[in-house]
Amino acid sequence: MKKHSILFLLGFIFPIYTHAQDISGTWNGKLSLPNASLTICFNLQQTEQGYTSTCDSPDQNVKGIPTGSTLFQDSILTIQIPDIRASYKGKLEKDGKIYGDFTQGLRFKLNLEKGEAAKPKRPQEPQPPFPYRAEDITFENKEAGITIAGTLTLPEQGKKFPAVVLVTGSGAQNRNEEIMGHKPFLVIADYLTRNGIAVLRCDDRGVGGSTGVFAEATNEDYASDAEAAINYLKGRKEINPKQIGIIGHSCGGTVAFILGARNKDIAYIISMAGATIKGDSLMLKQAETISKSSGTSDAMWELSKPTLRTRYAILAQDKSTEEIRKELYANIIATLPPVQLQDPNIAKQIEVEMNGMLSPWYLHFMKYDPTQDLKKIKCPVLAVNGDKDIQVDADMNLKAVEDWVKSNGNKKVTTKKYPGLNHLFQSCKTCTIMEYGQLEETISPEVLKDMTEWILLNCKH
Repeated sequence: MKKHSILFLLGFIFPIYTHAQDISGTWNGKLSLPNASLTICFNLQQTEQGYTSTCDSPDQNVKGIPTGSTLFQDSILTIQIPDIRASYKGKLEKDGKIYGDFTQGLRFKLNLEKGEAAKPKRPQEPQPPFPYRAEDITFENKEAGITIAGTLTLPEQGKKFPAVVLVTGSGAQNRNEEIMGHKPFLVIADYLTRNGIAVLRCDDRGVGGSTGVFAEATNEDYASDAEAAINYLKGRKEINPKQIGIIGHSCGGTVAFILGARNKDIAYIISMAGATIKGDSLMLKQAETISKSSGTSDAMWELSKPTLRTRYAILAQDKSTEEIRKELYANIIATLPPVQLQDPNIAKQIEVEMNGMLSPWYLHFMKYDPTQDLKKIKCPVLAVNGDKDIQVDADMNLKAVEDWVKSNGNKKVTTKKYPGLNHLFQSCKTCTIMEYGQLEETISPEVLKDMTEWILLNCKH
């Protein structure tokens, strides 16, 4: 659940008109938000017709996005971004900087200076040479008729290693689960492999080197891909076939439980902020915590809660996609003021958001109740969450693991809640989603240590 919550700046190419001053090049600045800041870059190029440009949001790992119209005249830069109902206006001053505001409902300060934005510090990101072997591999998911690409890291010394398959969260993720400049799966793979555990991390289907269509896949499909990864590892002579487990992050934790319920060969499961309650309930809680982290009052949340609950209930129905689309559209129209319904930009935004909610993955997620799968898990389980996680509530989801996995007599269940950690298991300050990219830490060393020791302990038996 990630990617899921980017609030600003999805993209711009702008035709720009200018007087004598040439503002070609890259401009960067920090968008001042209530609880965080966000790096924004505009890349301007002069043409005979004026300027063309693109926009980057490095903290969100977003590059080269197009925008709407832009005017540079009398030292004033004005950018209109109709798709997200936003705009930027700033003035080029004598000191060579552009001072202005970004407006999207509310107005936020955004001052720009010439040059590339400083690359964020990522001290945990491993750098070669590595004290282990890294091999880029591919394998077939014959059931789906696709090829999955990934990287297998193997300890340099020894044989018949315990192994783990890493499963990403929601959204189109590469093998490093790259998000906002961080590469959590690269850091996890490096740490585990240095401690004697082989790791296979893969691009999601339709991403990077993997084939298949991402937009058509559900968590059941990702469970099938993870099972194919496990079968691949079983065929490697370096791997102990009886000591292959799964680490799933966020919805990857859900995928791990789906697969663990039907595949008795899985040696262990680690759920990192795994979603273990029904999708509509999880999303309602997520909406609440994200809203309140952004400054929404309790009173305002209580006003909007019934509307969201109704919409999530519509999405969770056992009906055709077209039937759900009609009900959802009618609900949205009934709750919007007439003046907004007359705005073509709002109509376009409604269509985009509805298409996202009606995707195969989202509809499956909203309807799926993990309870029955959790009850079938027989292997050792470690479930961890940060207590500042605003995407997957720690108490609700850890309790589900405790209640349902143990209900079948499985006593090999461990849960742990980490103080001060967010959804990415970073030590956070404001603990908002926007802060993910601003923090230097990629993942808490304590979490890395605990997962490693737990795997090695369970693989001794």
